[in-house]
Amino acid sequence: MARGSNSHTPFVLAFGVVEQSFPRTARSASDGYPPYNVERISAQGAETARLRITLAVAGFSADQIEIVQERGQLVIRGRRTDERERFHLYRGIAARQFQRIFLLAEAMRVAGATLERGLLSVELAPPEPEQG
Repeated sequence: MARGSNSHTPFVLAFGVVEQSFPRTARSASDGYPPYNVERISAQGAETARLRITLAVAGFSADQIEIVQERGQLVIRGRRTDERERFHLYRGIAARQFQRIFLLAEAMRVAGATLERGLLSVELAPPEPEQG
């Protein structure tokens, strides 16, 4: 039976002082699945610094993962369905649905996402600097 995991304690992703609050606001007993990292990617050349969220989503294909940015939130959902009945002698790999919610600071945007070797990486970019 698939169980959903909803994180009810999202934290704000932004640059600067807010980053220091990650450890305090990200801890929750229900935050175990899927495990994730949040890292800051340094600026290179003309690019601005970015944030990268990496989730361990082993067993999920790209069409089973939904990434939505709406109303200041980044919502990442994974939905798996077993096509056939299986008889497991041992089941240690989680096959449940998940939802992770991250609050985004104003004007933060999703710059891209990749799924490679069971790791989903979502890059977030700060607002573009005003020209003029």
